[in-house]
Amino acid sequence: MKHLSRFAFAMLFAVAAALCLAAFHQPSIPTAFAAVAGAQDQAPPDQGAPDQGPDPASVNMAPSGPSYTTEAPPPDQSAAPGQAPDDSGYAEMPTQQATEPPPPLPDYDQPPAPADGYIWTPGYWAWGPGGYYWVPGAWVEPPYDSALWTPGYWGFYGGRYLFYPGHWGLHIGFYGGINYGFGYIGLGYEGGYWNRGHFFYNRAYNHINVRVVHNTYNYNAGNRGNYNSGNRGNYNDGNHGNNNNRNNYNDRNNNNNNDRNNNNNNNRNDNNPRPSYRGGAGVQYRPQPSEREAAHEPTAPRMNTQVQHEQNYGGVRGQFADQNHGRPATPAISRPIPADRGSRPASSNQSRGGQQGGQHGGQQGGGHHR
Repeated sequence: MKHLSRFAFAMLFAVAAALCLAAFHQPSIPTAFAAVAGAQDQAPPDQGAPDQGPDPASVNMAPSGPSYTTEAPPPDQSAAPGQAPDDSGYAEMPTQQATEPPPPLPDYDQPPAPADGYIWTPGYWAWGPGGYYWVPGAWVEPPYDSALWTPGYWGFYGGRYLFYPGHWGLHIGFYGGINYGFGYIGLGYEGGYWNRGHFFYNRAYNHINVRVVHNTYNYNAGNRGNYNSGNRGNYNDGNHGNNNNRNNYNDRNNNNNNDRNNNNNNNRNDNNPRPSYRGGAGVQYRPQPSEREAAHEPTAPRMNTQVQHEQNYGGVRGQFADQNHGRPATPAISRPIPADRGSRPASSNQSRGGQQGGQHGGQQGGGHHR
């Protein structure tokens, strides 16, 4: 009887111990699932919804801070009230000069990217003997790996309007705060970024065919840096594919001026024109620290193929503002511009010094551009 009692007690003790151990380990099951779920929530921003996580294109801005460079930023020159200071310390030397302001920026559709690795260069107003004419936007093959395009812009200074041409560099420089659209929102570039030799395109700002372009993501920067208001070139606004002006992607000899609905990227009316210059009655904006730092980095001027592209439209009647009333016959072209492999980055001082003698000096008389 004593042996039976001891056996029953031992069995009860074993059962109680098993129950205690089970109760002790039970909370670890949901904890493990929670850890897995937490790891799944930490997905890269490219895979999440728009506007989630950090901005991938922030790498396009030059690092700023006292430890980044020992070179002091160029001082602002004095200017009369209502006009911006001379921008030659932040941009390329001016190549064009006019006594009247450039027209507002037109609205137009971006042609689809032709292939991986091409960079969008927005259209702009150029000055010639016949006045302002529109240089169409185009996809351009960059001159070297990881090159980014800083657009040119017009600035009002000393009672005149000066054009500071664009340039290539590893970071986006100063372009007057002008909202050219398609990722050039006035500060930096939201259209994409380079990563390990490949360019990743932001579908929120570019017309992308994913069967042709393979590295894409989706991030909407909202109104950050958008100094001209509106949502120009934003392909996340429900108008993607609303290309009523598809025939405006023509070359310069095809003057198809079918632009009655040429406002579909902005959802605005013509009562809200987009300034195309800095200072005066245009955009009021000063260089930011990252743009100041980018001015000290090696840059390359626009390529010969880009200069030729500008000159090609200097004699096309439908491109001149006094003929098209601000609506160019060819606002953008679908044919990409090839790279000029002879273009290489140089120090900012060398680049600007070389341009001043070879370009600016011959500009005022004949209106020819470099």
